[in-house]
Amino acid sequence: MNAVPSLIKRNVKLFFKDRAMFLTSLITPLILLVLYATFLGNVYRDSFTANLPEGLQISDKLIEGLVGGQLISSILAVSCVTVAFCSNFLMVQDKANGTLKDLRISPVSPGALSLSYYIATLISTLIICGVASAVCLVYVAAVGWYMSVADILLLFCDIIVLVLFGTALSSLINFFLSSQGQISAVGTIVSSGYGFICGAYMPIASFGEGLQKVISFLPGTYGTALVRNHAMRGALAEMKSEGAPDEVIDALCTALDCDLSFFDKSVSLGAMYAILGISTALLIAIYVLLNYLKAKKNP
Repeated sequence: MNAVPSLIKRNVKLFFKDRAMFLTSLITPLILLVLYATFLGNVYRDSFTANLPEGLQISDKLIEGLVGGQLISSILAVSCVTVAFCSNFLMVQDKANGTLKDLRISPVSPGALSLSYYIATLISTLIICGVASAVCLVYVAAVGWYMSVADILLLFCDIIVLVLFGTALSSLINFFLSSQGQISAVGTIVSSGYGFICGAYMPIASFGEGLQKVISFLPGTYGTALVRNHAMRGALAEMKSEGAPDEVIDALCTALDCDLSFFDKSVSLGAMYAILGISTALLIAIYVLLNYLKAKKNP
């Protein structure tokens, strides 16, 4: 295990040294922010104003705060997982170019190698997502700030939990990859598809009932809901203080996936954290077991 810190340092340095991989990971959330603000901002804004009851006047700043909270929650929920896949592609590259074989010939145990890849991916992803979070918070401050210190701390807590989940998921999937072509294919699928199945691009409430039930089994759905709750809680509270009735607030929370149900049973925030935590532990356990079985098969 003494080799683990050195291997972690090596993997993190290689990730940030690979400019293509690093810039792709960093620029993706920023590009999403620009695209969301440019193209989806008006859609979200019109959706909020169209569903307000007649006679209820909400300030433009509050509307922008609601839109900003929804935008950044979608971006961060997706980035925590997609960036983890980009960070973890180093493990596949080491397989493809033969570096992993050289490392296995050394006295380093297979368990130490697997652990070093996981922790290095976790560190790299947290750094990238931390930068993306700071940029997103600056954007919200510019359009309409209603977040408290508690909201910010909980938002960062959500990001850490989601990054742990994303790193575990990417480690398990990347375990089966061994070529650059497979990296490209998986990267494209995850980047384009994950946002839809986790409810980031389109609220789950807008899907059909059958699809909603299927998506409710996916842990990423609850990660998106956690981020959305803490990114929008201050704006929703301000909306209530400006005279919006409870029915309107409840309807918005449901439409925005702040309130999720599992087969008509409401899922609390604590249960969402538990679902992500248990899912992450299960993915890590499977990843460790696969590495153990592979090491036993090829001593």
